[in-house]
Amino acid sequence: MGKKSIDKSISISNRKARFEYELLEVFTAGIQLQGTEIKSLRAGNANLAEAYCYVQKSEVWITGMYIAEYQYGSYMNHDPKRLRKLLLNKKEINKISSALQNVGITIVPLKLYITEKGWAKIDIALAKGKKLHDKREDLKHKDDKRQMDRALKKFK
Repeated sequence: MGKKSIDKSISISNRKARFEYELLEVFTAGIQLQGTEIKSLRAGNANLAEAYCYVQKSEVWITGMYIAEYQYGSYMNHDPKRLRKLLLNKKEINKISSALQNVGITIVPLKLYITEKGWAKIDIALAKGKKLHDKREDLKHKDDKRQMDRALKKFK
C-alpha cells in the first residue's frame, strides 16, 4: 500500500487570542476526535473563536470549539460543539493546573493543525487578559511597524 498524501496547509488559528490575551506559556496537545470530526477537520471546517479550555480531575478539556458535521457522514455524525479531551503529559497538566490557581490566568486555544503523520494537534497557551490600554498600545506598535515597512519599501 502507498503512503497517504496529507495536506499540510490545514491550520485553523484563533486570531483574536494574541490580541485579547498576553500569552505566558504555550503547550502542544493532542486531541481526541471521532472519525467524522477528523474528516471534517481535514476539509478545514473548524473554528476556535469561542473555544476555551479547563482542567477537571487532572484532565484538560476544550469546549466551544466548532467542528462542522462531515458532509458525507450519515447518522454516525458528531455533535459540532461537543466536549473534547486534550492529550497532555501528567507533568504538563500539573503545571497548567497549578498556574490556573493564580487569579486572571486562563487557557486559550491558539492553533489547530494536522501534523505530517496525520495527527490532529492543538496549541494552547496559559494567558492573562490584556487591559484596554495594552490593546491600544499593541495597535499603535503594529501601525508604526507597518509605516516603517512601507517607508523602507520605497527606498529599495
